[in-house]
Amino acid sequence: MNSGKQRLQGTDGIRRETKRSNIPDCKGLTPQQVFLEKSWITEQFMELYAYSHIKNLSKPKSAKKVVVGWDPRDPSGVFIDAVIKGVRKAGADALILGVVPTPLVPLFMLHQKADCGIMITASHNPNDQNGIKLFSPFHGMKPLPSDDLQLTQCVLQQKYSSIKKISLKGKRKDYREKALELFSHFSLAPENSWIDHSINLKNIILVVDPANGSLTGIAKKVFVQAGFEKVIEVNNKLNGDVNVFSGVADLEGRDRITPEEIKVPAGFFRRHKAIKKLFEIGRKNKPSLTKGEMRVVGTIFDADADRFFMLEYDPFQDALWILSGDETAILQAQHLSTHFPKKYKNSLYINTVESDLNAAMAAEKMGLKPELTAVGDKWILLKIRLRELEQKAKDPSCSTKIRNAFIRETQKLKKTGITSIESLKRLEEVLSENKEDKNLKPVLAVGSEETGHNITEAKLTLPDREAISIYSGNGLKSALNTLAATNHLSLSPKKYYTKVSRPFNPGFKGTLYVYYIHQELFFKDSWVWKKVKQSILREAKKRNYDVATRNFPEDPDMLYISLAKGKAGIFVRNSGTENKISINLRGSKSDASKLAQMGREAIKILFTHLKDCDHHFYKLELHALSQIASQTINEKDLKIEKRSKTRLVAEMQKQGIIEMSLKGFQLTSLGKWYLGN
Repeated sequence: MNSGKQRLQGTDGIRRETKRSNIPDCKGLTPQQVFLEKSWITEQFMELYAYSHIKNLSKPKSAKKVVVGWDPRDPSGVFIDAVIKGVRKAGADALILGVVPTPLVPLFMLHQKADCGIMITASHNPNDQNGIKLFSPFHGMKPLPSDDLQLTQCVLQQKYSSIKKISLKGKRKDYREKALELFSHFSLAPENSWIDHSINLKNIILVVDPANGSLTGIAKKVFVQAGFEKVIEVNNKLNGDVNVFSGVADLEGRDRITPEEIKVPAGFFRRHKAIKKLFEIGRKNKPSLTKGEMRVVGTIFDADADRFFMLEYDPFQDALWILSGDETAILQAQHLSTHFPKKYKNSLYINTVESDLNAAMAAEKMGLKPELTAVGDKWILLKIRLRELEQKAKDPSCSTKIRNAFIRETQKLKKTGITSIESLKRLEEVLSENKEDKNLKPVLAVGSEETGHNITEAKLTLPDREAISIYSGNGLKSALNTLAATNHLSLSPKKYYTKVSRPFNPGFKGTLYVYYIHQELFFKDSWVWKKVKQSILREAKKRNYDVATRNFPEDPDMLYISLAKGKAGIFVRNSGTENKISINLRGSKSDASKLAQMGREAIKILFTHLKDCDHHFYKLELHALSQIASQTINEKDLKIEKRSKTRLVAEMQKQGIIEMSLKGFQLTSLGKWYLGN
């Protein structure tokens, strides 16, 4: 296990491949054992986890209210019903929202002053997986590590056999229509959408891809209400096929899509409806696009809609530009710093280690203050909250007594780190006696994850008419904000596409993956961790790099090697959302070749020492490789169980061990090495 105590949660809650508890492989095992030993999540575990969380909440004066939403990956409703049962057995009322985007859960929780929010989703993960994200009523934040540990202990101590017998105590209440109405008003409010009467949206043809997920039907309606006249929705089946040939996950790590990539039989995106539709519409309207009279844009989300990528058809290149979380964040930051320079000067631009290093440099040139954090939007939210409290303590209206008390409490927390929401609450309580100045400058310009989470301040009006600030990863808000920001660019058509495709001078980004692994073997100072570190340091020395190891308290097991005094870097970390590990390469374009070579050496160590020979998909992977090794082969001819084939092939391609040719799949050089070792 890792260097800390056992924790069930990853980066953002729990998620695993789903299995029913009544299958033979689960016989004789508790839900906790299935989760830990088999890496599966059952409906019994979901019920137990929800029950434990509600019981773990500090007791309010009245009955607990819990907001529950989900994405549509569970059409049977078995896992959804289990979570709701767990909530109700624990004595809480379940406020049911149904299929909704993740950001609506904390939004509605805060609006209703509920005690917690639960979103049933595995986000961008394949559709054979599910999980739970939790939200705290304290500013809608997500649990921090100590909160996760506390809940883990509670879950591990529970006996499902006892929970199974408990009768339903809380009520089930339908709040779907009320919640959707709130989401619509919230999304369309000019202070949140950045869209007002000065923006003309009629010249944009919008292709919406909700990934057969939570924004199906919802995003299109909001876009139309916002003023977009031509909105085409694809991948809008609520049949459980979330993220299948759709959504943001397949776009990661790419900067453009060329015509070759949509061609049959070998194009990677040949089955992606949104991408094919954008090419079709773009080509049809090429004369209008080249004159700047029209734009063809794709808004691409993931299953639970907290992520967003933008696609823009370029008529001069006959290509689609992919705008990840980095590009959309910089466009949003530029919009804010250009239109409100005094307001946002020295405000934070927070991104994670996954981002292009040049994005932060571009933000700094705009007058923003860049800060780097570990992977996970919870760490962005924590930095925002801390900066808000620091700002209040420094404000002239704050008394010396209160300011000194705040400094003392902050110094205490620096020794232990802020690892729980309770510790943040204590900091806030110190300042509670101070009268709040409503005219304080915004602490945040943009928070960003390269994978598509963008966070900007939003305003929520409560039933008592009080307006509060809310921060969350919200794909639809990010889409509206990016569309507003690009609409304000007054450039000639050619310059416009140059600007949108490259809102900042990009550096080099590369990511290497290994799936189906023993994640528990990679932690700080473990033998695999040290072996990878030695490899990177040795290869860096060969290439005359200055090196330094950087620690991130938020993610202590991540190996981060800073190169060239921070101008480049390599970091290795277990995914907190899937059973995989990645080697991430970041630097300038001139570093690309050297970083790629260093990455290739290190990835072989992970392939050799971390693969889980008992994992079902590992066995399928070897079976597929043995077929491809003897001949090039099409996906349909691979003798692999049908329900697993699409996911397996996609993950083998992401690992770089197979590639598509005109004749079918073939092994890459890495694939040949892997099969031979």
